[in-house]
Amino acid sequence: MSLSGATLQRKKPSGPSTGGTDRAALLLAWYDRHRRRLPWRALPGETTDPYRVWLSEIMLQQTTVKAVGPYFEKFTARWPTAAALGRASLDDVLRMWAGLGYYSRARNLHACAVVVAREFGGVFPDTEEGLRALPGIGPYTAAAIAAIAFDRRTMPVDGNIERVVSRLYAVEDALPKAKPEIQRLAATLLGPSRAGDSAQALMDLGATICTPKKPACSLCPLNDNCAALTRGDQETFPRKAPKKTGELRRGAAFVVTRGHELLVRTRPEKGLLGGMTEVPSSDWLAGHDDTAARKQAPVFKEASRWQRKVGVVTHVFTHFPLELVVYTTSLPPRTRAPDGMRWVSIATLADEALPNVMRKVIAHGLGE
Repeated sequence: MSLSGATLQRKKPSGPSTGGTDRAALLLAWYDRHRRRLPWRALPGETTDPYRVWLSEIMLQQTTVKAVGPYFEKFTARWPTAAALGRASLDDVLRMWAGLGYYSRARNLHACAVVVAREFGGVFPDTEEGLRALPGIGPYTAAAIAAIAFDRRTMPVDGNIERVVSRLYAVEDALPKAKPEIQRLAATLLGPSRAGDSAQALMDLGATICTPKKPACSLCPLNDNCAALTRGDQETFPRKAPKKTGELRRGAAFVVTRGHELLVRTRPEKGLLGGMTEVPSSDWLAGHDDTAARKQAPVFKEASRWQRKVGVVTHVFTHFPLELVVYTTSLPPRTRAPDGMRWVSIATLADEALPNVMRKVIAHGLGE
């Protein structure tokens, strides 16, 4: 339950001037009692595996812990080390990743594993600088791995930590402008040791106590020092600039069957959904035109009769929403696939690297 300063009888918080060392100690004491058990997190006394930390951090980008858990278990069961993942094919990695979204992460994941396996003998560099030189590892991920896996004295700042720090210090600037100030303030919460635990303590605090809505302020180990709680407006932090909504795009998708087979193709390696499997589709445009889209349907020597399915398939990407009309046709056995396309068994579609939008299209087209 969210509690405001007006309803609590407490000593007035001293705000940003309160010592960071004291807060760091309070955080670690709380973490030792309430730390989350996560598949990628070493238990107390265990040695942290950098590979598992890296894999989890890549998967957790813009994705929830709940969604990542099963994928993490599948990946580590099949590829238990960076060297093993580096020997895998990109197609296998994309198939295993299918459904997790933001597919550039999967391509970067594979590229990074290849470099670590070939150039570093399967062992990750143990510094932020060394980690940042690897494919797909930016400043946050490098700091997270350095702190959690190697106990380097650095503070990664994810969405949970942004929220905790912005409330603790009542940071008025809106994101993303506030990021440098939040980064500076977050670093003051590092204790003299246990950098990885300090970072994970803040992450857990944001995930379980200092939540976006209805934060459980009465349970927070830092509630005596929270500027936003004193003011009673903790749920208004972090301040955020208005979101820019991308323009709606539309297109057509073509679900073509040949008996118990479906026509698919692989998207170009670069760009949106790069390297993923899809059914043929038209361009996705804001100025969509049905007639122009129909002209992009696959062409066969055999006569094909297209039927438009009732309704549309909707999907929201990071930068734009999408609506697709779906056309279907059935072709005789032995019909050859057009260049760049292939037939796959409908029964084995689960093994294809199909993004969620294409799974929706296929379900709609096949009447599932």
